[in-house]
Amino acid sequence: MKERCTRCGHQFVREPGYFQGAMYLSYALALITFSILATVTIALLPSHSPGWALAVSVPAFLVLVPVLFRYSRILWMHLFYYAF
Repeated sequence: MKERCTRCGHQFVREPGYFQGAMYLSYALALITFSILATVTIALLPSHSPGWALAVSVPAFLVLVPVLFRYSRILWMHLFYYAF
């Protein structure tokens, strides 16, 4: 991640342990994302087994993991930026 925002100068680098709470947001985002992927896969291809839907959803989810990681940190920072 960058050290500071190029627009407002907000400092992204924080003290050790600051982003620990972002893990909870990341977990929630991961559950929602994987649930949506699996549900859409099952809805679009109902003739296939749930195991096949899982086999299709997992690689798609793994591609999205870096995006979820980044956005969980961004959401965590926004919570503190606007709350305090």
